[in-house]
Amino acid sequence: MKKLPIGISTFEKIIEGNYLYVDKSGIALDLIENGGGYYFLSRPRRFGKSLFLDTLRTIFEAKKELFKGLHIYDKYEFVEYPVIRISFNDGKFSTQDALEAKIFNILKENQNALEVECQEVEDVSFCFRELIIKAYQKHNQKVVILIDEYDKPILDNIEDSQVARVMRDELKNFYSVIKGADEFLKFVFITGVSKFSKVSLFSGLNNLNDITLDRSYATICGYTQNDVETSFQEHLQGQDFAKIAKWYNGYKWLGEGVYNPFDILLFIQKGFVYDNYWFSTATPTFLLKLIEKNNYFLPNLEYMLKDRKMLDSFDVDYIEVETLMWQTGYLTIIKSQETPRGIKYTLSIPNQEVRVSLLGSVADYMSRIHNSVQLQDNLYEALLENNMQELQKQLISLYASIPYNLFTKNKMYEYEGYYVSIFYSYIKSLGIEVIGEDVTNRGRIDITIKMDNAIYVIEFKVEGNNNALEQIKAKNYHQKYLSDNLPIFLVGIEFDKSARNISKMEWEER
Repeated sequence: MKKLPIGISTFEKIIEGNYLYVDKSGIALDLIENGGGYYFLSRPRRFGKSLFLDTLRTIFEAKKELFKGLHIYDKYEFVEYPVIRISFNDGKFSTQDALEAKIFNILKENQNALEVECQEVEDVSFCFRELIIKAYQKHNQKVVILIDEYDKPILDNIEDSQVARVMRDELKNFYSVIKGADEFLKFVFITGVSKFSKVSLFSGLNNLNDITLDRSYATICGYTQNDVETSFQEHLQGQDFAKIAKWYNGYKWLGEGVYNPFDILLFIQKGFVYDNYWFSTATPTFLLKLIEKNNYFLPNLEYMLKDRKMLDSFDVDYIEVETLMWQTGYLTIIKSQETPRGIKYTLSIPNQEVRVSLLGSVADYMSRIHNSVQLQDNLYEALLENNMQELQKQLISLYASIPYNLFTKNKMYEYEGYYVSIFYSYIKSLGIEVIGEDVTNRGRIDITIKMDNAIYVIEFKVEGNNNALEQIKAKNYHQKYLSDNLPIFLVGIEFDKSARNISKMEWEER
């Protein structure tokens, strides 16, 4: 049985160390032979971008024997090219001088590897261009440039827009070299998380092919369902593949869905325990702050329609919540459709891991309640037992636990959407099926909770905005679920703005 390549992103080490490798060499071959030679790929963190880039490096260094038994082995004429490898994966930089020092160090490592020496030591852009030309002259072959996590210095400072702008502008000057060096280049592949519109890659390199949403390369990173069931067959004997898929599959870029490799590898290594392996590697603090700042209505995450412009428009000074969530992997594209105004994309949360972990984090952040596990357990038990008195008690406790100082700088408590978002986040993070803005023939239900033993139809109101329970009854919202043959609880919840808590909660069973 092959070993699991946890944390290994070097192709040669995986092959020589007898680690399991899911073959992506066929996709690499297609890129090399059928494209224009300049590519950009956006994928979330820990999705296998670095390993794919290293696979390309190994191909262009003509290490053919490492590919024995893989798709590319007898289909490609391996020719050695000089490869410049640039990675911002390690380190964090908060000043221009620190970033320049890092770039000079990267360029020096490439000079040593390519056996050339550059004279320019003052300007990183001039040094980069000199490296490309001298590598071309030394090896008498066009140069390959592979850039990993091109945007990390910007993203590391995204909460400080002033520093992020400095990082962006420094990188813009550095990357601008690529366009002017076309005559010396064989192939360019650039990866990152976000597509910053004002970095010269996208404004200057008009021959850069963005394959992020290219169906042909939807599985360029990550594991497909077939990969999991075949390549990992020995490792996953006796496991429930449908449950694994529900928890970890579902990331889509207009093609077949894929798993994050980190999840599958850790799921096996940890003894098949379902947990938030990928999500726990980084807390999305900036995203949480952005959601709160924009008073984002969280039930909208269930179904969101956006255009291509939204998915491409990202910069230090203009960040949409939806764009950030999509690029960082917390939302994925579940459907695309052509309209008179262009292609529209339907976004949603990809899988159970993200749903439970993200919404749990959002709920805790928006409410500032620490140690909320017991509260969540109590809410779950109340719903499971159809105990409405207990549910009311726990909800009052939930809203009463929100610190008073959370409201001193804004008036979130005056808006119905805030209370709905808190409720939605906590219940959804339990792994229960919750439908926000549930559409019926008479209007939209604020929240529908579907459990094996009952269905809850819930309407929220802030004081003075009509009677919540009466609205459910008047519009017969519950009729949508009569055919489910389960008890249906109609629940009206009303809030007092001054008390910032529930003033009245009524219910009826149908």
